[in-house]
Order: sequence, then structure tokens, then C-alpha cells
Amino acid sequence: MALLKEFSADKLRVKLFSSRDEMGQSAARDAAECFRKLLDRQSEVNAVFAAAPSQNETLAYLAREKGVDWARVNAFHMDEYAGLKRSAPQSFGRYLDEHVFSLLPFKSVNYIDGGAPDIEKECARYAALLKEHPTDIVLLGIGENGHIAFNDPDEADFDDPKAVKTVHLDDVCRNQQVNDGCFAHIREVPKCAITLTIPTLFRAKHLFCSVPAATKADAVKKTVFGEITARVPATVMRRHEDATLYLDPDSGKELL
Repeated sequence: MALLKEFSADKLRVKLFSSRDEMGQSAARDAAECFRKLLDRQSEVNAVFAAAPSQNETLAYLAREKGVDWARVNAFHMDEYAGLKRSAPQSFGRYLDEHVFSLLPFKSVNYIDGGAPDIEKECARYAALLKEHPTDIVLLGIGENGHIAFNDPDEADFDDPKAVKTVHLDDVCRNQQVNDGCFAHIREVPKCAITLTIPTLFRAKHLFCSVPAATKADAVKKTVFGEITARVPATVMRRHEDATLYLDPDSGKELL
């Protein structure tokens, strides 16, 4: 596996690989080892998964990893479009079903219901679930605007009092969904979503962040070298005690 560059930005470990496939393979391998170690010393592990094409390789390799007792892992969902049922092709719940939830024998799979009739009640329900199951591991990505989960720059709050909340998606974020091939046109992309907040994600013990593609290069540069600010939400990872950023040559081109 060709590791082109490895360094730390404050507390954040940064690993740049020679291909997107190698990036995903490394992230999956490291995450699986973390699952194994945690399961050696605790009865269950709680993990939050991001849903986006950027996670394809990481999740594919994770599903092939051996020696992880998935029957003791509770799986959680990071964010979802408001007003979109899980059966919709663009639903993040459906993505996770196809890429990881249906592939591994988890103890439980816990979805955010974007189609719930009362979105605020759904946020409260999911926040209560997360409180009952403190997060150990998060597998995440970074958006083109530097968001993590659906915490866009105008919505991100490093000290957010809420665990789960509704947000309005900015145009950069909505355009990214078109760039990713999830929607044909920005007018089709929902304007609101449900997301785990930054403090909720940050409380996890371990963060594994996979970020491929040239469209993310500017966000990656700002995350690694810019000011730590909610204007670039992903910069908060530089304060986390155990976070690793996995890059391919396209997303990491500004770091070479």
C-alpha cells in the first residue's frame, strides 16, 4: 500500500495515499482494528456511519474485514434528508442499507426517519437513543464546504446544545449532492435535513474520516492548514484526541 505522505495537523493524523482504493482499504483496516480492540474490553460498541459516495471504498473493505464480532455492534445513522422516506433512492438510510447495514450482522441498526411526521420529535427520539448508546466510533467524510455530517458553515456550532437537530442546507452542500450523482439537478435536492451535531460527533472516542476526490481538495486544505473555526466545520477534528483523515491524490493534492 503506497502511503505518499503522513503527518499531524495539531492532533489530527493525516494520511495521503496513492489511490482512492488504497485510501479506503487503509481506513477500513484501521477502523476494523479499532472495533476489535474495543470489543476485547467492552461488551458492545456503538458506531455512527456517514452515507455518501466518498465512503464507498471504506465501507466495502470494512464489510470484508475478518474477526470483528458485528453481533455486538450497534449501528447508527449520521444524517438524513427531511421529508425523504428510506425507500427513496437518494435516502442516506437506503445508501447505508446497501453498503453496510445489510452486509453485516449488527446487534442493532438505528435509522433516522427523515419521513417522520414530526421532525422535532424524531430529533428528540434519536438523541435519546444516542444518549443510551454513547458513540465509540464514527466513520465520516468532509463536504465540499467543509461540513461534517450536515453541519454546514451557517449551521455548525462547536458548542451546540443539541445532540440532533434540523438544519437548512446551503447551496454548496446541495450542489455537492448533484456532483455526487445523487440528484440530477439542485432543485431536486431537499433544503432541510436532520443531523447529528458537532459535539455529538466529537464525543466519539475514535474518528475515521475518508475524503477522496478533487472536489474536496480546497476543503481538505482548509481543514488541515486553516484556522479552527465553525466556518470550516471539519477543522474541529484537529482538536480530537483520536481522529485520522484519509486522502487520495486528488483530495490531497494541495498538501503535496
